[in-house]
Amino acid sequence: MKRGKVFYRGKVVEVFEDEDRLFSFWGEMVEREKITFLPPFYPSKIVCVGRNYALHAKELGNKVPEEPLIFLKASSSILAHKGAIVIPSQSEQVEYEGEIGVALKKRAKNLDDTFNINEYIKGVFPLNDVTARDLQKRDVQFTRAKSFDTFCPFGPFYEDSFNLKDISVKTRLNGEIKQIGQSKDMVFSIRFLLSYISKMMTLEEDDIIATGTPEGVGKIKRGDFVEVEVSSILLQNVVV
Repeated sequence: MKRGKVFYRGKVVEVFEDEDRLFSFWGEMVEREKITFLPPFYPSKIVCVGRNYALHAKELGNKVPEEPLIFLKASSSILAHKGAIVIPSQSEQVEYEGEIGVALKKRAKNLDDTFNINEYIKGVFPLNDVTARDLQKRDVQFTRAKSFDTFCPFGPFYEDSFNLKDISVKTRLNGEIKQIGQSKDMVFSIRFLLSYISKMMTLEEDDIIATGTPEGVGKIKRGDFVEVEVSSILLQNVVV
């Protein structure tokens, strides 16, 4: 089921999508023309994985890491579906990075190899790890390049029924497909990442793991329209 949140008739309403129609969880049909999409949840942290597709590492001239390359995006970078990605004055090379996002269902700490992943994953969804590439190359670490306001669009829904070994992600720029990736092509699987990260930091309910981007990243500019699709959920954002 695709679940999300919207602002409707003056209040926040939890909704689910059924055959392209929206319903509240008490059964009322929700009129799309009267809603504002909200992020489906607000995480305490956004944990990202770099170079988790071999061809993406190659396109940027990097080696595939021997262990997951982990960094954080600020939670203040969150942006909803239909919101505007703002190009900051500090950067001349802002790029899209379409990714499979994963949200936590409950607290996870020191997960071993035997854990039941379905107990911990709330859902999957499209996420755009917007990056100021010139700043990323300039800095020793990724925080500034990844954390400008509006640099983490995700949603508008999450899918709570999934096969983590068979998820695809597509990114379109102005209607043209730029990225296609599959979870099976990841260097480190979603299951491995969850266990690995949980041994480093406690993951709380609604925390997000951005699992890495496939090859095909590219520059965005004012007036562009970016779409990321995961599990038939379409995230759309304009660039200003």
